[in-house]
Amino acid sequence: MEGYIQKISDGKIKRYVQFLEISDDPELVALYRKWHSEEHHWKEIRDGIRKVGILEMEIYILGSKLVMIVDAPADFQWQEAMNRLATLPRQAEWEAFVAKFQGCAADARSDEKWQPMERMFHLY
Repeated sequence: MEGYIQKISDGKIKRYVQFLEISDDPELVALYRKWHSEEHHWKEIRDGIRKVGILEMEIYILGSKLVMIVDAPADFQWQEAMNRLATLPRQAEWEAFVAKFQGCAADARSDEKWQPMERMFHLY
């Protein structure tokens, strides 16, 4: 395992870690990966994520289990950002599109799908 290079922030940031389980159908998992790739992503979705103030976002996968890590400025307000994100161009369309992989209602917002995880250990 080689690890992943991270940017170093000059100031304090907030980190959010969330969990989501998607379909365990290998074909759907492969398609889900495809639609999150650099080649096939929806530009408006990535632009919207940045527009609401998110600095970095990563999604890790193991089988059908996903963990998303979100870094934002220290003064970031999660619920305000999610409310704003839901109104941005193509966001509702994206959520409906990925709902078939996520096993949820087509009108579910991102913050209704992803479950927050509690940090239980931190090496200082």
